[in-house]
Amino acid sequence: MKRVLFIVIGMISVVLGVIGIFVPGLPTTPFLLLSSWLFYKSSKRLHDRLHRSRLGKYIRHYESREGVSRLSKGISIACMWGMISISAFWILENFHIRILLLVLGVIGTSSILFLVPTAKK
Repeated sequence: MKRVLFIVIGMISVVLGVIGIFVPGLPTTPFLLLSSWLFYKSSKRLHDRLHRSRLGKYIRHYESREGVSRLSKGISIACMWGMISISAFWILENFHIRILLLVLGVIGTSSILFLVPTAKK
C-alpha cells in the first residue's frame, strides 16, 4: 500500500514539476526531487526512467551541485519580471498590492542572482 501511495504522489509531483516549467512561480526542481525520492523508495524502474528523461537534468544538476547557467538565470529573471509586469500594471489595481508584488520581485531576483549558485563553464 505504501509503495502504491509513493508512486501516485510521485506521479502527481512529476506533473506539477512539468507545469512548473511553464508557469512562473511554480517551482520545478523541488517537485522533481520529491518525485525522485518517492520513486527511489517505491520503484527503481520509475526512478531510473525519471533520471534518464529530459527532466532528469534538473535532478542531476542539483545532485552534482553544478549550479545554474547564466542563460537559465537570465531567462528565469526575464520570465519572472514579465509576469510581474503583466500582473502589476495590467491586472492589479490596488496600489499596495502592486508595491508588494514589486518588492517580492526584487527579493526573487536577488535570490536568483546571489543565492542560486552559477554553473562554472
